[in-house]
Amino acid sequence: MISELTALLRRRVAIIADHAWRDRDAAGHLDAWKHVSEEISAWTLAHRTEVDARMRHYLANASYQKALAHLEGLSAE
Repeated sequence: MISELTALLRRRVAIIADHAWRDRDAAGHLDAWKHVSEEISAWTLAHRTEVDARMRHYLANASYQKALAHLEGLSAE
């Protein structure tokens, strides 16, 4: 469950960071960014009761970088 969210958040970061793709195909890049963001939103709706309060806060506020850092911190423990 959490690994799926982590993968979605990492994919979003990778898309945002791919400036070459953005420069080459701005519309495709934006569509991919929107799609992964929609997937994160759908995951959040389906699993919101299964995550801790801090994660719910990050996801509700679209603080996806913070959410990813939180997940990566949990996995490091």
